[in-house]
Amino acid sequence: MNLIIQGPNVETTALKELAKLSGASAIEQIVPNVFRLPNARPADAIPALCAKERLDFAFVPEDRRLANFKLLVTDMDSTLITIETIDELASLVGKKDQVAEITTQAMRGEIPYDESLRRRVAVLKGLDETAIDQVYAERVKLSPGADKLIAGAKKAGIRIMLVSGGFTHVTEKLKAKLKLDYARANTLKVAGGKLTGEIEGTIVNADVKRDALIAVRDEMKIGKDAIIAIGDGANDLKFMAEAGVSVAYCAKPVVTRQATHSISNVGLDGVLRLFN
Repeated sequence: MNLIIQGPNVETTALKELAKLSGASAIEQIVPNVFRLPNARPADAIPALCAKERLDFAFVPEDRRLANFKLLVTDMDSTLITIETIDELASLVGKKDQVAEITTQAMRGEIPYDESLRRRVAVLKGLDETAIDQVYAERVKLSPGADKLIAGAKKAGIRIMLVSGGFTHVTEKLKAKLKLDYARANTLKVAGGKLTGEIEGTIVNADVKRDALIAVRDEMKIGKDAIIAIGDGANDLKFMAEAGVSVAYCAKPVVTRQATHSISNVGLDGVLRLFN
């Protein structure tokens, strides 16, 4: 196994201690602040040391290559982009805190996702449809390293899929802007130029996200091991479980515990550094 260490500032003393704890045979720099420790093995003290030093760590099979993968599937809100879209829409009607709390409860898996989404969307009733374009233009920002992740995946010939419990008004714009291959999200119901406070059609919940991934996987005729999945909330766990490698990005503890790897101190491009 390779032990991959990355962070905003990787101190030499910490690297030497990690090499000692893991029994690694060397310390190799990949790029600034990203290091590979070959022939490493897990040790109980490694997570605590990395947490103290604000470092992300991952034990990765030595022969795992980015070229092994054919599909990258990522969540949108608080993953590919920095915001929760529905929270920002709610702010336009003065109810961001109320909706954000429901969002947080849902992401922690404390209330059923479908129920939480209906409650949040209902708050938007009567909001002008153009408000979604306003939020996109003024508040939607890519997460750190997202552009490099997408560029690196494309260079490696990997197709990219966006699966989101957010809204098509945003995902379709991102799909076009970033030249993504696939996108699946909820559609807000509109009547007379106003949001009705309802979802049109099937709610894109954890099951639908998973099914969307499986449909693309089958279309591409690839196996689970050819998929990388990235998410942050409880409703991402089912689609992440369908991937050979899953990455929890700045995620809730329930996701971090179940993912293959966790990244919280570096940007999304840190995913690329996991592979030789």
